[in-house]
Amino acid sequence: MNKRAIFRLASFLSLFLIAVIGVILVLKATPEGLGLSDDSIAYIAGARSMLAGNGYREAWLDSNGPVTHFPPGFSSVLAFFGLFGLDPLRGTRFVNALLFGLNAGLLGILAWRMTPSLTAGLVLAALFVGSSEMLQVHTFAMSEPLFIFFSLLAFWMFDVYFERPPSPFGWKGSGKGRWWLVFCATFTGMAYLTRYAGLALVATFVVALFILHNNWRDRLGNAAIFLAAFSPWALGWAIRNRIVAENTTNRVLAWHPITAENIQTGMRVFSEFFIPVEAWRREVFKAGFVEWMVAIVLGAALVWTLLKGWEYFSKRWQPSGAERSEREVRQIIPFTTTLYLFAYLVSIVASMTMFDAATRFKLRILAPVFVCLFILLIYFGVWLKNKRRAVAIVLTIIVLGFSFYKQSLTVAQWAKGGVGYASFQWYDSQAMEFLRALPEDTIIYTNEPGAVYLYTGRGAYVLPDRIDTATAQPRPGFEKGVERMHEDILAGRAVLALFDSGDNAPEDVPILSEGLYLAHKSSGDAIYTAEP
Repeated sequence: MNKRAIFRLASFLSLFLIAVIGVILVLKATPEGLGLSDDSIAYIAGARSMLAGNGYREAWLDSNGPVTHFPPGFSSVLAFFGLFGLDPLRGTRFVNALLFGLNAGLLGILAWRMTPSLTAGLVLAALFVGSSEMLQVHTFAMSEPLFIFFSLLAFWMFDVYFERPPSPFGWKGSGKGRWWLVFCATFTGMAYLTRYAGLALVATFVVALFILHNNWRDRLGNAAIFLAAFSPWALGWAIRNRIVAENTTNRVLAWHPITAENIQTGMRVFSEFFIPVEAWRREVFKAGFVEWMVAIVLGAALVWTLLKGWEYFSKRWQPSGAERSEREVRQIIPFTTTLYLFAYLVSIVASMTMFDAATRFKLRILAPVFVCLFILLIYFGVWLKNKRRAVAIVLTIIVLGFSFYKQSLTVAQWAKGGVGYASFQWYDSQAMEFLRALPEDTIIYTNEPGAVYLYTGRGAYVLPDRIDTATAQPRPGFEKGVERMHEDILAGRAVLALFDSGDNAPEDVPILSEGLYLAHKSSGDAIYTAEP
């Protein structure tokens, strides 16, 4: 075995080791299970409903209706592991730990394909595993890790499509083996069924096909093949939703501009990603430099994409097999990645302003953006190494050093206890103990139906509210909803459980509890019933 083969084998083994370290980090940071939120409970309850043979339903709610708001991808994966006896609540920890390692490995492979450097792949994988932000995304029971996994597979297949020789099945044209394009569309469909933001991937690959091909026959033909392979995934889910729930995604078109508070949340998340030391981050954030940092990074990426896109579209490169250079092939991943970065941001902004006002620029929402920035950082690093090798090496050591330092603090902090509904606040809750003792046919009205389902195993009713959080518009019928709830409680059929839980704490406690008997109060939580 020659030295090159030995180095390649050592690189693959090192990448595998980095992936294993990623799996171990998630398990070490979550000794009491993954962090849990309302959405987490929806995925877990949906998976349990599938395992019970009831289909994908809102088992955390007393109504137990069909789920349309959350696509079924993540719950389906949890249900699959549940077939082997692993309850989705426990299974999600092992699924996300495995995905952390797999995503690191996929990033390493993408880096190898877009650069001539095996070391670059190891650095990108290490940077991902050493990122506290990426660890946090994978230590919450949410769909983002699976979404990132399918997205990276789609990028890999798209890159192979432009590299492989013509398909042996008789397809002609300048496009490469189109089965790889079908695989790309398949993984894109899986990403869409994990998060609706997968539509940004569809837009990315269609636009890339139009830019990277040099004639309209290939542009239109290959785009049609891609859309034909993707469509069954989206149409099948939409048809199911129309049949069982008379809506497609449980979204309503309404105008609700992004608030200044939401933008500030996004800037804080970006500052945590860019600046590893918390004391430094606070000072930079206070000084208002984060906005400039975001503008410079995204602006540079946008300018590069526009220049490259024009270069490709104006046919200064040749995307036909024999005439394409290795350098041109290696540019496909960073180019499509940057296209996706902006397509994803546009899709999120559109969703926030027109479909779901409750969405915030939180870490899990911005995680795909950060994955794209990691890829572009490595691509830039390899370019810098070719110009200033010593500078690139020093900067790599500094970046990895700060990442590992911050990661060690994050793992130690998360390992202290559960997050969200997995915290001691909930599993030691006396109010939950009170609810568990109620007769099984008692209806529970609450501001925390997810937590009630998790700790009592029972579906609950959400409280009447004045504002629809998805549309930011007044919701009609608040008073009638309160009246119906009071009738159920005063008749002894229901109870009202109000939890002091931060953002979800109810605002209309006096109206909701008026005329009811306070049967239990502890740690800020209160349960109201009829007079005994």
